[in-house]
Amino acid sequence: MVENQVEVVAVIKIYQMKIVIILICLFCFGTTFSQKDSTNVFKKKVLETAEINFLTSYYGQNGKNASVTGGIGTEKLSDFTSTIVVSIPINADDVLTIDAGISAYTSASSSNGNPFDISGASRNGDDDDDDDDKTYKKAAQVIGSPWIASSGASKSDVWKTVTADYSHSSKSRNTILSVDVSIANEYDYNSFGFGGGFIQQFNEKNSTVSLSGKVYLDTWNPIYPTEIKSFVEENGNLNQGFFNGVTILDQLGNQSSRWKPAKGFELIDIKTRNSYSVSFSFSQILTKNAQISIFTDIVKQQGWLANPLQRVYFGDISNYFIGNASSISKYTSTNNTDVFQLADDIERLPTNRTKIPIGVSLNYYINEIFTVRTYYRYYFDDWGIQSNTASIEIPIKILETFTFYPSFRYYDQTAADYFAPYEKHLSTEKYYTSDYDLSKFKSMQYGFGITYTDIFSKSHVFNFGLNTIDFKYTNYKRDSGFNAGYVAVGLKFLMD
Repeated sequence: MVENQVEVVAVIKIYQMKIVIILICLFCFGTTFSQKDSTNVFKKKVLETAEINFLTSYYGQNGKNASVTGGIGTEKLSDFTSTIVVSIPINADDVLTIDAGISAYTSASSSNGNPFDISGASRNGDDDDDDDDKTYKKAAQVIGSPWIASSGASKSDVWKTVTADYSHSSKSRNTILSVDVSIANEYDYNSFGFGGGFIQQFNEKNSTVSLSGKVYLDTWNPIYPTEIKSFVEENGNLNQGFFNGVTILDQLGNQSSRWKPAKGFELIDIKTRNSYSVSFSFSQILTKNAQISIFTDIVKQQGWLANPLQRVYFGDISNYFIGNASSISKYTSTNNTDVFQLADDIERLPTNRTKIPIGVSLNYYINEIFTVRTYYRYYFDDWGIQSNTASIEIPIKILETFTFYPSFRYYDQTAADYFAPYEKHLSTEKYYTSDYDLSKFKSMQYGFGITYTDIFSKSHVFNFGLNTIDFKYTNYKRDSGFNAGYVAVGLKFLMD
């Protein structure tokens, strides 16, 4: 599975929260000033006509702290995602929304679940770390490197997801009830989710309360590092399976047969990861120009919360390698292209985690040209992470049809109690990870977006008029050396 970029995922979730808040605000502003008494006006449909939204995005990243290879190594990854969202008015009060997406990624770090298959030329074997074939072929030479992507089967994959949401609005349009269900899949992970929500407006639609709940029942298809998988399959026999004909080296480059996982090894017996969340938000229109929102979540996770493909190396035990002995001394350098260190263990974390973010958003309409959207969130969990997020976005209406919106986001977090860099953990510890998403770091994100609105929907595709075109670019950097870029294009069509 692609490395869990926790903080990047948090970015996505923040934007999802902001979108929900903005939609609520637009609804509040639109209804508050256009109709003071909803009982005396014609009741409009919640959604006048069917809508189709297309979103295509490209995400690329790079860094030097890959968790699959124990906290060092390439983090290069590219991802191309396409999403279609179809909203259909069932009647005046009900709307059905189908959201389907597909994401194709290539990950250099994930490919190194089996690093001994560089360009298919480093060995003659066929163990790509994520197959179940126990047949191995002898190799004259086996090399690998945490800095070079292998050609293993986990190098690339396709993530697929579908979500269906059904919402019902009361006749007064003051109450909205919704239910949803979702499924997602990639090569080592399956997810099933469901939930519901409640939105209530009052105080002449100047105030809005939202409450929702989500449940995700996920299942691992555990994929292990090649050396650990073979060790278990062959009951520790280093002359069989993957290790047949392969030379293991000690720290000095001498041949050795003493390597084994630090604590012995048993395959994980917990293959589930269940997540339960409750979200609450309150939005208040302060004046005709200002609106404030506060929100909080409580998220509870249970099950196998670590990634079985991610290695950990201990500083208090001997190191063992496969590859070129002369390169051991430069193992942590990008100049190392032909030696790989055998894992001491896989990442292990508690089977429970509670996460709580609390945030506030303030939007201010300055004039017909400028609007300011600000956001702050404080987060903490019982793994020891605390974080702060602050962002600002300034939509600038250049023309009647064009809006330009630059944005900036700052983030910092403390390290999890169980994090340590490469070879800084001790074998006496119960929990350990070298995933830098759980480390202490600061990040900044710069970006901008452009929105074009075809007010009269002059452009058509079949019976659908092109209503909006969105373009967004962001550049993300951490002080650890990790960097990423994101480009997205969105199209919104309305049925005539």
